[in-house]
Amino acid sequence: MQAFYADNFDREMGCTEREWLRWLPNAIGDHPHQLVAQAVTVQIGAGQLALSWQIAAPRIIALASIPRLLVSFRFKGLDDAQRYLFMKRFDLYMHRGGG
Repeated sequence: MQAFYADNFDREMGCTEREWLRWLPNAIGDHPHQLVAQAVTVQIGAGQLALSWQIAAPRIIALASIPRLLVSFRFKGLDDAQRYLFMKRFDLYMHRGGG
């Protein structure tokens, strides 16, 4: 988790689109949202988040193949604290890993 989230940023996610779409509702929480093709608009109070993604070629490491999505985050009408609060939950729900 980060300490600050800019208005606009991009991420590479190590998942399939099917996994992303399965995790997305829990990551968004109770915020109203609208999904159209490879994009979703999330209403966060008086502001919003526009998410869009595209499928990228998998990352190959030795014999492992890791799926990739290139995800664009575009916040509008939210201050630093509001972005942080939303992304704190979002990142916790999207976090995957072992250990």
